[in-house]
Amino acid sequence: MLKLCRFLPSRNEQASNFLLGKATKIKDTFWLSAFSCQHGISTSGPDLVANAGNFSHRRFADYTIFKGKAALSVSPKLPSFCKVDSGSSRVDRKGVVMMTFWPAVGQRKYDWQKKQFFALSPTEVGSLISLGPDESCEFLHDPSMKSSLEGQVRKSLSVTPLGNSSGYFLNLTVVNTIQKTNERFSLPVTKAEFAVMRTALSYALPHIMGWDQVIRPQLPNIPRSTPKQQSDVLPDPDFEWGR
Repeated sequence: MLKLCRFLPSRNEQASNFLLGKATKIKDTFWLSAFSCQHGISTSGPDLVANAGNFSHRRFADYTIFKGKAALSVSPKLPSFCKVDSGSSRVDRKGVVMMTFWPAVGQRKYDWQKKQFFALSPTEVGSLISLGPDESCEFLHDPSMKSSLEGQVRKSLSVTPLGNSSGYFLNLTVVNTIQKTNERFSLPVTKAEFAVMRTALSYALPHIMGWDQVIRPQLPNIPRSTPKQQSDVLPDPDFEWGR
């Protein structure tokens, strides 16, 4: 602890010198970035969001995997609640884990406009969490089920093992009979990448079910000013491929 106390003042001094224009080397730029992250943890708390009145309160924390033929992003979508006559609340719209696929259009380039979504229900999330190294599963979705448009768009997601317990192969097929299109997305997911997905899905499961809202203490609603619209943040493939 004593060594750490002696070390920090020197870094504070270096940071001050950098801001005064005394640090000119590229490595100092990288160091200051790391320094800001190390000493700015408190800025990621609720106060930052509350004080950023000019920005949306949405937070983006997708897990994105970039491969040669496609990219995949996974993120939770929380349920929405509505009031009932008794004054209590119940789930109005169920939460899901949203999987977003983008096709590759070149080396390390993806078409962000031609994305396709596949929403995993809690039961389907459970299927992925419990998937064995040599097991496979398949999900079939019809976004317009039980409506007059039923059968016009069909989505199929299959997860099959790569072999030697090295991971899984994800295949998404979207057939649109109205537009007469048949889109396919395929990408391998390594054992390590699937481990991250499994852990994240396990953590997200009670949240998309709304159970965290039931268990935790309810705080009074504090009115906030309406935030401005913020565009979606796209994943950066250069960061992944450049490692």
